[in-house]
Amino acid sequence: MNQEHITLKVGGMTCMGCVNSVKKFLGQLPGVSQVDVDLASGLANIDYNPALVDPSVMRQSIINGGFQVES
Repeated sequence: MNQEHITLKVGGMTCMGCVNSVKKFLGQLPGVSQVDVDLASGLANIDYNPALVDPSVMRQSIINGGFQVES
């Protein structure tokens, strides 16, 4: 399986509940195999199959959940 990795900077997370929400949003996407979110750095590290999901879908999922994706 062809896996790629992306790191997104997530804004608006203030607690572990936020971290768990972001992990849940991303983890439910088809093709996402691993999600690690760090509250202190605000970074979401995601392993995914590019044939099944595009990073723009991941970004939109985070935004739809009430957070920001910073460039």
